[in-house]
Amino acid sequence: MVATSDSVFEEGEHFGSKAQHGLARAQRSLATKQLESKRRRRQVEEVARLHRKIKNQRCNFAHQLSRQLVNEYDFIAYEDLKIAKMVSTPTARPDPEQSGAYLPNGARRKAGLNRSIHDAAWGQFLSFLIYKAESAGRTVVKVNPRFTSQTCAECNYVDAGNRVRQEEFRCLACGHCAHADNNAARNILRAGRAL
Repeated sequence: MVATSDSVFEEGEHFGSKAQHGLARAQRSLATKQLESKRRRRQVEEVARLHRKIKNQRCNFAHQLSRQLVNEYDFIAYEDLKIAKMVSTPTARPDPEQSGAYLPNGARRKAGLNRSIHDAAWGQFLSFLIYKAESAGRTVVKVNPRFTSQTCAECNYVDAGNRVRQEEFRCLACGHCAHADNNAARNILRAGRAL
């Protein structure tokens, strides 16, 4: 959820995926109920209660984490990620060789990532962080995310090959090794201070 420039990592809570089994069971039960019946109304209320619980858990977690960060840091820089574009599904293009068929676009694989991004509630967390920081007199700066994860925090060498794996960063120029999120956080802090 959050990686700071001083190597502090805050893990996100995925309340939706944790409650997915119980929610699916409640929705399956709802599908079997007769329309306009009292049992259906009760089951609708149960499904709504589960959704409300997940929403409240996400909101509570975002409030607590944003308050913790505002209390610990006077200057906060964050990546200006376009969350709506990150969760958009790629459009399917027709297959020129087969009539009525489409080329694979990775939509099924992307659906799991989209669900995870929505479950983390980055936008809600950022809005809480910004208003709490402003009310506490802290400075908040948004930084362009371009090349922040590919730039070496030690020598400023930019290359897509620097990102070995999702979690590992190894500079091809100077050999600097670090956790990829920590390296990116240092780059974001430097860019935020420059602004």
